[in-house]
Amino acid sequence: MCRVAVLLAAYNGKKWISEQIRTIQNQIDVSVTIYISVDCSDDSTEDIVEFLANTHPDIIALPYGYKFGGAAKNFYRLLKEVDFSSFDFVSLSDQDDIWHSDKLTRAISFLKNGYDFYSSNVNAFWPDGRVHLINKSQPQVQFDHFFEAAGPGCTYVFSQSAATKIQSFINNNEALVSLISLHDWFIYAYARCHHYCWYIDKLPSMEYRQHGSNQVGANVSLPAAFKRIKLIKSKWYRNEVVKINNVLGATSCNFMKKALDNGYKGNLFLMKNIALIRRRQRDRIMLFVMCLFNWF
Repeated sequence: MCRVAVLLAAYNGKKWISEQIRTIQNQIDVSVTIYISVDCSDDSTEDIVEFLANTHPDIIALPYGYKFGGAAKNFYRLLKEVDFSSFDFVSLSDQDDIWHSDKLTRAISFLKNGYDFYSSNVNAFWPDGRVHLINKSQPQVQFDHFFEAAGPGCTYVFSQSAATKIQSFINNNEALVSLISLHDWFIYAYARCHHYCWYIDKLPSMEYRQHGSNQVGANVSLPAAFKRIKLIKSKWYRNEVVKINNVLGATSCNFMKKALDNGYKGNLFLMKNIALIRRRQRDRIMLFVMCLFNWF
């Protein structure tokens, strides 16, 4: 039976973390150990996690007291500190989703057949009963990893050897990696830059809970779209692309040198090569508009 280390980052998770953990423990045909890192919370998340860790040998709580201020730094902490040597695979988890019981076994079936990393589509769901498929499984293109993630990081599963390489990279480049706001984007970019094979599954592997505290949620409403446009106009998106490129040494790539030229020179290059940098047609159109209005 395959052994899987599940890395769970928590913050103010009192409402849903116990349910999420049950769906992880109920995974079929795998042996799971859950490692939990709690960002200093103002509800009783630490107490819940401590109780669960004391009563379930398959749950391990990392020492408390750290303030990360976001999910990415919390996941970087888990990736740095957990010992992967006794596991076959590593998986990431949010605190508030609902995993399908075969989430890990399905992922592992692909990882055993030539892939190093796995992610999947998800079903976003809201308290009012709405459900929406988040489709991230469009064919990968040559440079998409510099401009987007593979999908929600909570779907990521990868081999132990890849996890160990990422761990070493983070430890050796901690100052730069910690500046990257989205851990799932960093992991995807790292994997593609190092020529790992990544499978994005069309079949949803989990129910992706949407609520007011989502750090990054499903971008399927007008308010969510306007919020992201505001971020883009502030140059947040460009800055993240630059940080990803800097930490991975991709600025030596001639394509990325041209792509990151300041002003319209770089924007015109991106507009010309838009099909090489985003997977989904809607995202290509959005990035084209960004470049046209010099928002990138």
